[in-house]
Amino acid sequence: MKKARPIMIQGTMSNAGKSLLSAALCRIFRQDGYKVAPFKSQNMALNSFITDEGLEMGRAQVVQAEAAGIRPSVLMNPILLKPTTDVGSQVIVNGEVRGNMRAVDYFKYKKQLVPDIMHAYETLAGQYDIIVIEGAGSPAEINLKSEDIVNMGMAKMAASPVLLVGDIDLGGVFAQLYGTLALLTPDERKMVKATVINKFRGDVSILEPGLQMLYDLVKVPCAGVVPYVTVDIDDEDSLSSRLTAGERKEIDIAVVSLPRISNFTDYSPFSRFSGVSLRYVRNLFELGTPDMIIIPGTKSTISDLKWMRQNGLEAEILKKVSRGTPVFGICGGLQMLGTKIADPFGSEGGGEIAGMGLLDVETVFGKEKTRAQTEGCFSGIGGMFAGMNGLYYRGYEIHMGQSGNTGAVLRKGNVYGSYIHGLFDEDGIAEAVVGALYAARGLTFDEHAVFDVHAYRESQYDRLADTVRGALDMKLIYEILEGGI
Repeated sequence: MKKARPIMIQGTMSNAGKSLLSAALCRIFRQDGYKVAPFKSQNMALNSFITDEGLEMGRAQVVQAEAAGIRPSVLMNPILLKPTTDVGSQVIVNGEVRGNMRAVDYFKYKKQLVPDIMHAYETLAGQYDIIVIEGAGSPAEINLKSEDIVNMGMAKMAASPVLLVGDIDLGGVFAQLYGTLALLTPDERKMVKATVINKFRGDVSILEPGLQMLYDLVKVPCAGVVPYVTVDIDDEDSLSSRLTAGERKEIDIAVVSLPRISNFTDYSPFSRFSGVSLRYVRNLFELGTPDMIIIPGTKSTISDLKWMRQNGLEAEILKKVSRGTPVFGICGGLQMLGTKIADPFGSEGGGEIAGMGLLDVETVFGKEKTRAQTEGCFSGIGGMFAGMNGLYYRGYEIHMGQSGNTGAVLRKGNVYGSYIHGLFDEDGIAEAVVGALYAARGLTFDEHAVFDVHAYRESQYDRLADTVRGALDMKLIYEILEGGI
């Protein structure tokens, strides 16, 4: 059976642009007629997704699968780490929770997961022409290299050539690339077939002498200088620039930026309206007087509710609710809005706490996680968001806590809650919410703002691919693919 050819994107550091460049290559190879799939052996993120089979995986590979024109599969991300504390994470293997581990314990354990990683990779490799592998962080973390399963360790297991990406936007890109290569072993350096400079702004001709000097030092060609490109494609994690307060516009939506916020991309649809500001806020000063407040999902519901209680955000939200401001809680946000949260088995750290008392639900955390895709049509929604009724929704649920039968959307007065991630993604839903907020302000909502969500996403992937294709030496990229290691 023919096996896929791999190519791996590694970065000099976190947030160098590995995820988006991997998505771009997935789209480019697809445009060129190849069957292509993404792969990342281990992902650490609080943004996750539930597959058709009810299994959990990182959203970065979901985005890359969408760019490749295929359904996401847990094979594309066999290990997902979801931080629960500063020193520990929930470990998810093949889409199923394996347990919570301290970082030091996981470091000793992770080599035992190599068979799971390679089974997932080999299965994909037997189904596709090309596998685009994404690394994590930096391959030059010399204190971690002995147990590496996601950077050079993965490249060796997959026999994959490597493109090393540096971020010029933060400065010091030549030092990033040279230093990373210098810290690799000789056999690892041989696997790096080209460098890529990412997020460049300005005249490339000014950079060219530096590219030649870098080549003279490391004898690795530069495959291209990718310009800084702004595309509306979901970000991987909390390093995202979206998690900032931002400017306020005609309609202002404030999302509470919880310490352990998860699936913050649930609210991205609102950012596509020119008259709407979507701000992520962490204190009373940033909150201001928004038209709607969203309390998002979290990996540590009780802990993050205590954080809101201690910094005064909870009290201020209660005041705003009493004055008519709508509040929408998603997943952990719904749980916080209820009357009580109990974690008797320590699923998220243990304990019990009174909720905000705005929705008539009690939440109890169990030992098993609910993981399911869900779809249907909204019905029975009252109040200002009644315009959602009759609209089709599709999303997924991921939660340890159980709050009884909440339906798609639970409401009490101007407070709403839902367990559905991706609730606002389908056509017309974000428009219905924004339209209601405009009406509450006595303003006219521009109905021409309605757009085809699927077509819009496809256009963003094509725009990303066109930019990256124009910046990279694609002849060299295909030669690297063909030549392997």
